[in-house]
Amino acid sequence: MRLKAVPATLAVAVLTLSLSATVCADDVQNLKITRPAYSNDLVINLQRTRQEPIQSIEPAKVTDPAKVELGKQLFFDPRLSRSGFISCNSCHNLSMGGSDNLVTSIGDRWRQGAIRVPTVFNASLNAAQSRDGRAQTLAEQTGGSIASPMEMNSTPQAAENMLNTIPGYRDQFKQVYQLDRIGIAQITDALAAFESTLVTPNSRFDQWLRGNDKAITANERAGYELFKIAGCITCHSGPAANSSGYQQIDVVRTYPVRNPVIGSAGATGDQNDRMMFKVPTLRNVELTYPYFHDGAAKTLPDAVQIMGQIQLGRNFTDDENVKIVAFLKTLTGNLPSFRLPQLPLSGDNTPRPNPFAPPASSASLLQQP
Repeated sequence: MRLKAVPATLAVAVLTLSLSATVCADDVQNLKITRPAYSNDLVINLQRTRQEPIQSIEPAKVTDPAKVELGKQLFFDPRLSRSGFISCNSCHNLSMGGSDNLVTSIGDRWRQGAIRVPTVFNASLNAAQSRDGRAQTLAEQTGGSIASPMEMNSTPQAAENMLNTIPGYRDQFKQVYQLDRIGIAQITDALAAFESTLVTPNSRFDQWLRGNDKAITANERAGYELFKIAGCITCHSGPAANSSGYQQIDVVRTYPVRNPVIGSAGATGDQNDRMMFKVPTLRNVELTYPYFHDGAAKTLPDAVQIMGQIQLGRNFTDDENVKIVAFLKTLTGNLPSFRLPQLPLSGDNTPRPNPFAPPASSASLLQQP
């Protein structure tokens, strides 16, 4: 499978077409939408909604609260890992921008990962998951993390068997899925349902898009205009400011390779995909340092300057850099807020945490309870 970057001219053409749709004037005049999920309880007047390449993020719509609650428990439950010590939240810390702020994450038995963990916030808006796009869906990504030797280092069967020893989980899975035995498909589906709610609407930029002229400053607005004029918008557009696509990291200049990760070529086997990565979201980007797949850029100003050089062939002045960084900080939205879950109690046969045991000890989990 060959992954192709979207040419700038095509991206602009598609963007122009997508923004050309209009709304009936009579409908606009009479239509006001109250969104109580926003902290400011803003009333949107569609006559004032700005049509920009970066669009507003909408709040999550929960259609199955029981499934989402189950997924939330699983997200925080370290018992899904071989060691009983690592949870999804260990690397995708919801108190730290949905990531861990490490150059590379720490996995089972203190293994150092090879790549910078992307944020889980707004991941439901991605065209694919993981840096190289090897996981097409959130459910596929969560299953991959459970089984990855560099992450949770468990197996699908071990995860199933462990959860089936916990009465509280058996009852909840029975309620949500009408099944007597918990399977990996239901585990990853519930996790994906919860992760789909982790969107961050109502940033100051979103408020400006909805017509609040005072939501961003003149300096931040100048940064946004420069962001567009310089060409950053070619890759960073849409609600998540990531264009939902892939791009070569070094377009104009060669990116210095600091680790063995080679981009999507590792997933596709096609050397033409070398250093091709999923375009990262810029939502909440001030929270998700360090930057790039290898964490090489420690600060946001560093990341802006490097991207200008290797992607655009441009050295931003100090003033230009300050303006673009100021704009990027307006993309920080309302982070999800909820009560931490109380996890179901382990059963008598549930394996106890043992993070220092050799991996072979997980073989006992392969026997069905």
